[in-house]
Amino acid sequence: MADPRALVRVLDELLWSLRRAGFPISTAQAIDVARAVAAVGLAHQGHVRDAVAAVVVQRACDRARFDLELDAFFAPTPGRSRGTLWERLADEGFLTGELSILRELLAGLAARGADGLTDLTTWMDRGADLDRLLALAAVARDVDADSALELGFRTHRLLGRLGVAGARRTLSRLQSLLRDALGSERGDALAEALATELGRAEDDVRSHVQGTYAARVAEAERQRGERTLATTPFSSLDESAVEEVRRAVRRFAERLRGGARVRARRALRGRVDPHRTLRKALRTGGVPMDLVRRTRRRDRPKLVLLCDVSDSVRAAAVFLLELTYAAQDLFSRSRSFVFVSELGETTRLFAEEPVRVAIGRAWGGGVVPSGENSNYGRVLRAFEARHLRELDRRTTVVVLGDGRTNYHDPAADVLGRIRDRCRALIWLCPEPRGRWTQGDSAMALYAPRCSAVYEVRCAADLERAARVLVARG
Repeated sequence: MADPRALVRVLDELLWSLRRAGFPISTAQAIDVARAVAAVGLAHQGHVRDAVAAVVVQRACDRARFDLELDAFFAPTPGRSRGTLWERLADEGFLTGELSILRELLAGLAARGADGLTDLTTWMDRGADLDRLLALAAVARDVDADSALELGFRTHRLLGRLGVAGARRTLSRLQSLLRDALGSERGDALAEALATELGRAEDDVRSHVQGTYAARVAEAERQRGERTLATTPFSSLDESAVEEVRRAVRRFAERLRGGARVRARRALRGRVDPHRTLRKALRTGGVPMDLVRRTRRRDRPKLVLLCDVSDSVRAAAVFLLELTYAAQDLFSRSRSFVFVSELGETTRLFAEEPVRVAIGRAWGGGVVPSGENSNYGRVLRAFEARHLRELDRRTTVVVLGDGRTNYHDPAADVLGRIRDRCRALIWLCPEPRGRWTQGDSAMALYAPRCSAVYEVRCAADLERAARVLVARG
């Protein structure tokens, strides 16, 4: 009979390894995996594999990837043992007494509350705890197929966020204690072995970032092979495709208008209330069964849209303006603005003019000068001075732009004050998340101050974002 504690540790390591590979595994699923393995036993490797797969694999197309990850987990890795830190140190020739002294020194540092000790033990063990930290760091959100030039910077930032600097400081302090307890030669040898384990852990993190980037590149290649007009980035559309996508966005807006009218009609009748219906039916034994409806109180939402029409978003601006034009019909009370370095209102223009005329004037400089460089700070401060008092808890503010400030003041504090006054602040950005820290982009400052940020790089992204807006309304 296997040691239950050892089995739990191995399963824990395995599940966190699978999480790192992109399999979403909840705590409840982890418990189910342990139960499934206990039910089938450890005698037959294939049964164990199938039991874990039955819980973890959600789609048939992921089974091959699961098998590869499972084989890689249990396969011996050159230069790296799957055992604990203590087992690896013992394999390198350190005596039981020396390891006991190391344990006592670590316990003493823990008792004194030494800074960085938890980080040091996590990094040197290189087990499930490090995998958890990497999973919680959400590397996949920051790394995409356009991050090739920033992988080193992102890896360095991730190492700092995970506490590697504190771990190295603690290791330096521990080395002097080891020299006092074991002598210079053995103390330095043990400290060097710990430093090697820490270095290997850093290599694990670098490999994780590289692997995440490779997976995103592979996914981008797959999507490129399956690309349709709806999933082609706005920046890759030719002139003929632009007009076709505009028509598709317009048709989609019509469907949204139709859906909004259907919801309005249904709201007049109200939804069936099953509890009150059954309670009323008890009086007559269920004959007749009269449906009792409940009315949904709606608070007449308001929408305010600010759309960037500068050259940096020219590939996406025309489609964002199509959405802006359609939004005035989708919401009973909406106002729209366009901006470059100045802010101009287009509410009356979009209400009174046909779609082509209105968008042509807004896009072509008929509302604000379009030949200048965008200045988000000036625009946000102008909006705050003129319209902040008009926002309330029924207002949803939507900003459509790339957040590139041309190195002007981003005025991120203004965005925070807008968020504090309105119901929700949503940003639709036509650039991938991997570029939000490059050059003059202020999206890394803007995103934390928004209720939600969505990438809208193609028509399909724009459709998903629009559905979110309508649902919030």
